[in-house]
Amino acid sequence: MPPAFVHRITKYDPADRDEHGHYFGAEVAVSDHGPVEAAYLAAIAAFAEASGIDRLEIREPTVTGLVHFGAEPPVEGHGLSGLFPADLAGFHDGAEVPLPVALELVRVMLRDEGAWCRLEAGDIFTVHVGWDQYVYVGSAEPCPDAVARTRELGLFPEPMAASPYALELEGPEVMRAADEEFWEEVNAELSSRHSVLLEEAYVGNAARWHRLTPGTLGAVRAGLSPRALLTVWPELTPDDRYNAFGPLRVLHSDGRLASRQVFGSDTVARTMQGQQSVVGAEAAVSDLAIQARKERMQREAQLRLGLRHLDGVDRQREVLVVRCRPNGDALHEVIDVGHVRDAVRAR
Repeated sequence: MPPAFVHRITKYDPADRDEHGHYFGAEVAVSDHGPVEAAYLAAIAAFAEASGIDRLEIREPTVTGLVHFGAEPPVEGHGLSGLFPADLAGFHDGAEVPLPVALELVRVMLRDEGAWCRLEAGDIFTVHVGWDQYVYVGSAEPCPDAVARTRELGLFPEPMAASPYALELEGPEVMRAADEEFWEEVNAELSSRHSVLLEEAYVGNAARWHRLTPGTLGAVRAGLSPRALLTVWPELTPDDRYNAFGPLRVLHSDGRLASRQVFGSDTVARTMQGQQSVVGAEAAVSDLAIQARKERMQREAQLRLGLRHLDGVDRQREVLVVRCRPNGDALHEVIDVGHVRDAVRAR
C-alpha cells in the first residue's frame, strides 16, 4: 500500500498554470545543475528526515536503451559512474542504499543522464522522479516541517492523491521465481540439449548472456544479479530463423554472446563485446518500403541478412522484415525465435 501523504515537488509556481494544470511560466524543464537542483535534493532530504528514513530500496531500475527520451543527452555509464562499479553491481531491484547515495541517484534522474529507478522504503516512504523535473515524495507522515522547508527552498510542494509512478504489478505476463524447481527444469533441458543460452536482464534495457552447460551451471547461477529477469533460450544453430520485434542474438567466434537491436538504417551494429557488419539490410528494407508506399498497404517479405562476426567470416541468416507501412516507414529488428516456445522466464 503506498504512503498516505504524497507531495508533488516542482520549481513551477502553481500560479503559472492554466485551468488544465499546464505550466506556462518561464522555468525550463531541465535541471540547472546548480542551486535549484540542490534545492530538490534538500527538500527530499527534509522529507526523509521527517519520516525517519536513512536508507532507501532501489526498485525497477533501468538504464538508457536503444532510444533515449530524456531532455538532456545521456552520459557514459548512465550517470552511475562513481556510485556503482562499471558492471552496475549493487544497482538492482531490491538493493538498499544509504540516503546520500539515494540523493545522488535523484540527481542523476533530474539530469536525465540515463539511469532511472524508484526509491522506496516499503509503504513508509517513496521518492519518484518523473519527466520535466517533477518529483513525487510519499510518506506515512504528513511532514509539515518538510513541507515548510521545501517552500523556504523556493520550490512548490503540492498535495497529491498518489504518485503517478507508483509501482503497479499488473499485466498479462506471468513471472515465476527462479527457485530450485526452476533450476531443476534447466538441468533437465541440459540433459537433453547439453547446452542452452541464459539471458540475464539485470536492469531494464541491459542484459548479460551466458552459455549454460552441466559444467558451468553452478558458477553462472552463483554470479547472477539479485532479482534479475532470466530467460532461457535454446542454442543458436545455423538453421535458426529470425523475425522482427526483438534483439539479434549473436554468438561470437570466441564463444561470447551479445544482443543488439538492428535498424534498417544501421550499417554497423555495435555491442559491448564488439561489432558485426550488417550487410545489405538497408537496401532491402528501403526496397520493401517503396513497394509498400506504392501499393498503399503494409508489406512483409523474407530477406537474407549477412552477419560478419569478429572472426571476419560472413554468415547468412533468414530474417523476416515487417512494419513497412503504406507511408514508407520501415524498421526491422531481428530475434532468434527458432524455439521461442521453449523460453522460460523467471525472476
